[in-house]
Amino acid sequence: MDSFIIDAHIHLDMYTQEEQTEIIKSLKRHHVSSLISVSNNLASSISNLRLAERCSAVKPAFGFHPEQEIPNDNDIADLIQFIDSNLDRAIAVGEVGLPYYKRQENSNLMVKPYIELLELFIRKAKEWNKPIVLHAVYDDATIACDLLEKYSITNAQFHWFKGDKPTMERMSQNGYFISITPDVMYEREINQLVNKYPITHMMVETDGPWQFAGPFINQLTHPKMIHKSIKQIATIKKMPLPDVQEQLYVNTSQFFHLKNDK
Repeated sequence: MDSFIIDAHIHLDMYTQEEQTEIIKSLKRHHVSSLISVSNNLASSISNLRLAERCSAVKPAFGFHPEQEIPNDNDIADLIQFIDSNLDRAIAVGEVGLPYYKRQENSNLMVKPYIELLELFIRKAKEWNKPIVLHAVYDDATIACDLLEKYSITNAQFHWFKGDKPTMERMSQNGYFISITPDVMYEREINQLVNKYPITHMMVETDGPWQFAGPFINQLTHPKMIHKSIKQIATIKKMPLPDVQEQLYVNTSQFFHLKNDK
């Protein structure tokens, strides 16, 4: 029997209503105790709050995804006000970060406004005493580390992290967490990351509705996929599966200050 799991990063609001209903109804059957549903902007944050009101297993995080046009000052102020007004429901600040992939498409993209916005969210996360969920890969992870260190923040999750060894070692030394997606089943880069990063600072996620290849090709991304990810992590780490299951569950529960809902 599979152990209980937590999807540490999913965009539940981006699924269709039918898919949302299907996922929510199947959580217990697939031993999923919680979904950390991250937000892309204010509208997304409102949607995730409503989903959390509909299902207690949904734990909403509020933020602004960086792979889109930078918002204007009024939009930023409205989002900050919304988070401030709903702090009791916010499990974390996120998803926030820097536009790595958008910058690959547009080399002339001005990065400074995104860095300033990320710094604002980091500063507010400290003020609000909330964990922060980061979209910061490759060279952007270094910038994120600089800002986290500036504000002495350790409760940070780098979701679907990709980067070089020095950055990975810096993150590990600072006590930052990473979360592993189902592509651990077929991506060598992710396997190498799992092999090197401490299991004590690791979580598992789907980043749904993003779709995966390998054994998951043409499938709706569902939190149940995480069970296979965990088995692969146990194989890579050469650890007993029950130990890995328990460690990842405890890591995520403690990071997001979740009650034990097993």
